[in-house]
Amino acid sequence: MPAQNKTTETKVDVTDFVNSYVDNAQKKADSFQLIELMTKWSGYEPKMWGPTIIGFGSYHYKYASGHEGDAPIIGFSPRKAAFSLYVFSPTEDNKHLLENLGKFKMAKACIYIKKLSDINISTLELLCKSSIAYINEHHECSCRDIKE
Repeated sequence: MPAQNKTTETKVDVTDFVNSYVDNAQKKADSFQLIELMTKWSGYEPKMWGPTIIGFGSYHYKYASGHEGDAPIIGFSPRKAAFSLYVFSPTEDNKHLLENLGKFKMAKACIYIKKLSDINISTLELLCKSSIAYINEHHECSCRDIKE
């Protein structure tokens, strides 16, 4: 039996999640600002994915291994240590954008920031829009308005 994906869309209210999960006033304000920005940039309303990820839109992925599932097109999680931003797709343009992003740490699939004031919001917008375009080109996603 294939493994179940932990990160699936849930019915939890995003505002309730932020208000109950985020205990730092600055992180809470930054969370609501990110929700507003990512909603505007993506054209999708925020939804909870798993217990702590706020995602926008969705796409279906399938790896060569046969593992497949659905994931948000872009998103973030207001974790205790730092925000995890799920906005990066591996393109040459995106690598150049990172040079202008500001203060962050990079992991394989996400960018970690302490607070929004540490980064350049216009660069974050370009990263988000570039990722949306990349996913639209390489995956079946809601950004193509595919009807099931």
